[in-house]
Amino acid sequence: MEGKVLDYVLVPTGLVAMVAYHIWLLHRIMYRPATTVIGINAVNRRLWVRAMMEDPGKTGVLAVQTLRNNIMASTLLASTAIMLSSLIAVLMTGLGGGGTGTSGSSTTTMGLFFVYGDKSLLGFSIKFFCILVCFLLAFLFNVQSIRYYSHASILINVPPPPSPPHNHINKKNHLLRHRVTTEYVSTTVNRGSYFWSLGLRTFYFSFPLFLWMFGPIPMFLSCLVLVCLLYFLDVALHFGSVAQDNVDDEGVIQVVYDDQSIP
Repeated sequence: MEGKVLDYVLVPTGLVAMVAYHIWLLHRIMYRPATTVIGINAVNRRLWVRAMMEDPGKTGVLAVQTLRNNIMASTLLASTAIMLSSLIAVLMTGLGGGGTGTSGSSTTTMGLFFVYGDKSLLGFSIKFFCILVCFLLAFLFNVQSIRYYSHASILINVPPPPSPPHNHINKKNHLLRHRVTTEYVSTTVNRGSYFWSLGLRTFYFSFPLFLWMFGPIPMFLSCLVLVCLLYFLDVALHFGSVAQDNVDDEGVIQVVYDDQSIP
């Protein structure tokens, strides 16, 4: 009974710590993007897209090769996720074969690793199912990342609009077209990167779930360690001038350099 109490207390506490950290990180990305690695990279990706689209004839190959490298990275993670999902599904099928014979012996052997925690067949099934869902989410996130990067590899080579006409109405439409094209491609590239980050974080989250197989205490400690590691990976503790771009009413990106530091 004492082991189950630890499961009911430590596991939700570890999950709450992970969720609370990511809520804090999302708030920081939205309101202080220059203090996070994700925000800094998003701004620089926008500047990179604008530079690549200024002359597609010269930089088109470089842009496509860069996006292709990102597609390959997402493909690797997606393939790994679906392979691990299949493995977990096979283990769940073998675990559900009953409590007698080879399956029952293996369950008893695995239970010996637990210091505290739920050792029942239902408990193992829940843990395997959580890991399976985690890897399936990682697969879906990386597939979406591949989708956005594939769209961006075509859109980034769209030729610029022709010279602006002298007519005032047509000139306004010309500026709108130029702004929408650049901003749309930048948003597409950033969305692909966001989904890739989500897929990678889902892989990170699979480690506490895996350690949950050995009890709630390792799972809780791994959540705390993971939060500390992610903090140093996500927060820009020290940097020089960070570029932040703002789009005015005429579609021109204004780059503002802002020096900030984490207190």
